[in-house]
Amino acid sequence: MKSLRHAVAMLVPAIFAMLAAAAILVFTVARRVVIPSDRATDTEILAVDTGAQTIELTRTRDTELPGRYGLFTSGTYGYVKLGAVLSADAKRVRRKLLTHIDSGSRIERAAGFSGWYYSSPAELHLPWESVLIGSPAGPCPAWLFPAESSTWVVQVHGRGTTRSECLRAVPVWHGMGFPTLVVSYRNDGEAPRSRGGSYALGAAEWRDVDAAISYALRHGATRVLLMGWSMGGAIALQTAVSSAHREAIAGLVLDSPVVDWRSVLRFHAREENIPDPLPTLAMNALGSPLTAGLSGAEAPIAFDQLDMVARADELTVPILMLHSDDDGYVPADASHALAEARPDLVTMPIFTVARHTMIWNYDQVAWTGAITDWVSANGFNVSA
Repeated sequence: MKSLRHAVAMLVPAIFAMLAAAAILVFTVARRVVIPSDRATDTEILAVDTGAQTIELTRTRDTELPGRYGLFTSGTYGYVKLGAVLSADAKRVRRKLLTHIDSGSRIERAAGFSGWYYSSPAELHLPWESVLIGSPAGPCPAWLFPAESSTWVVQVHGRGTTRSECLRAVPVWHGMGFPTLVVSYRNDGEAPRSRGGSYALGAAEWRDVDAAISYALRHGATRVLLMGWSMGGAIALQTAVSSAHREAIAGLVLDSPVVDWRSVLRFHAREENIPDPLPTLAMNALGSPLTAGLSGAEAPIAFDQLDMVARADELTVPILMLHSDDDGYVPADASHALAEARPDLVTMPIFTVARHTMIWNYDQVAWTGAITDWVSANGFNVSA
């Protein structure tokens, strides 16, 4: 009996230690979902030829793709534009530089490949102005590109990025006569920081977009098209079902959108070899009033409310879904599921090869055509 008591005495602390370690791991996984982080470096600069204006990068599924892209660097240049692939082997890719780099410039090896392309509104050579949107989070900066239509486009960027992500779409909308408002939202590094500084995955950010719609309506808009990129798609969808201005929202254009967060988070868990049931436990922790704070969330996140496949019946306006089946970051499964659930509303042309939010970069003609065809098919013309 004495030996049994001794064994139990040894076992109980071990069990508590295991449970504590598991809890820490769950909370760590959960915090990665909602806490903003620095931009990831996902490639290396292997060589720069300033004479030929070319750059060599490690070969990845992103860097090997044809098209125009951007590269975040450190050193003399913070951001450079990349053109065509000139050559490639199993380990490296040589691309044309579209940003002139002077000899003697210092550029570190670590870099981040990007679909941004444009980094500032001035690069578009269109009329624009900076405005402030009074939202519940505080004054949120936005760029306004005026045009003649009373139908405005409000663009919403994705997670871990800023308004510049949206600039690729501005010339398309401007060319059709639509004013475009490119907005920021709480905790994105440009808009005000909330008390906890964490993402709500669309559950709170939509209120800042709703304020942008209100701004547009006060400044001449009679209706609004929402365009969301990645998490911006989740925010746009939440706005569409929650906004006090729902009647003014005429349609949605979603590029590589998050339609259901659970499918995205489970995909990333598999990619990073995080075993079940940790992803489910992390989402449960984010959704519980008892553990949301420990998980980094300011308030419990209702993943059921963020699942727009389950809420498909609540959608009422035409939706254009631009999502590559080879996205590699936000799987297109939920987008296809929404298209199947609401074929009366969702138009989803097939895109492949292009990576996350990079359809414009890979095939600008097809991407632009999908938008202009959808606008025409739904009667969103400048006279309306």
